[in-house]
Amino acid sequence: MDLPIIYHSDYIAPLPPGHRFPMSKFRQLYELLLADGVAHQEQFYAPERPTQDLIELVHTPNYVQAYCEGTLEPKAQRRIGLPWSPALVNRTCVAVGGTILTAKLALSHGLACNTAGGTHHAFPGYGSGFCIFNDLAIASRVLQQLGIVQKILVVDLDVHQGDGTAFIFQDDKSVFTFSMHCEVNFPGTKQNSDLDVPLTEGMEDDVYLQTLAQYLPDLLSDVKPDLVLYDAGVDPHIGDRLGKLALTDTGIFRREMQVLSTCVSAGYPVACVIGGGYAEDMKSLVWRHSLLHRAASQVYQQYRL
Repeated sequence: MDLPIIYHSDYIAPLPPGHRFPMSKFRQLYELLLADGVAHQEQFYAPERPTQDLIELVHTPNYVQAYCEGTLEPKAQRRIGLPWSPALVNRTCVAVGGTILTAKLALSHGLACNTAGGTHHAFPGYGSGFCIFNDLAIASRVLQQLGIVQKILVVDLDVHQGDGTAFIFQDDKSVFTFSMHCEVNFPGTKQNSDLDVPLTEGMEDDVYLQTLAQYLPDLLSDVKPDLVLYDAGVDPHIGDRLGKLALTDTGIFRREMQVLSTCVSAGYPVACVIGGGYAEDMKSLVWRHSLLHRAASQVYQQYRL
């Protein structure tokens, strides 16, 4: 058995030329994993688009309807930062379906990786920072509603605080939110995660990984989650134009190995999403995202999941 990886051709939607969101990275990541032999075609699972009622487990019906129908006010649309189109609506929903499927496969296989996801800035009634619907929150609610899990731990290592996720679960003991992020970065107004670890600008590999090691093992012991949702943003990288931290490729790979080994060795299933990553050099960016799947493949084989 090989690591389950989730991908759909609809993870791509057209954007205007020069738009700063790196939409093409999702297809390029899929292609790189195949080209480098990290994965073979039979490992890939295609998600279905979730029904609107599942999205409304987290988001308000008015917001969901307005976004899906293209009637969102211009100010709310600008806050998202992505120009509306029917293709983007479909892409957004299919990506949410991808994280739901990733979570289900993680429970049955011990570990699974999406090739998209991590839209942690989306709030119940509005989107923000390239995030429209919060896939982490929706997947959590869907699995809880199905009775598959009760307690979930969100490990958010994107360089930006997972403010939407923190807000959604702020009064909910069944989902523990952990965000380790750059202190002086978007969003300007932070929410209260169950555990926030703000990092100083320019932090490098060793200090970052030591900081993570101070928290993650104890969190697993304390929370005892039925599932870990891991947002593996690569924007803490030194080459990221929105990051402000200074991790190297080696540091990112060590981080993925550390998170996955720590969780899996203790018996906790992990569903991974790729989170943020922004760079002019698309090839380098896609490589960074692939480090998650490379590490996950190693951990999957090491523990014979």
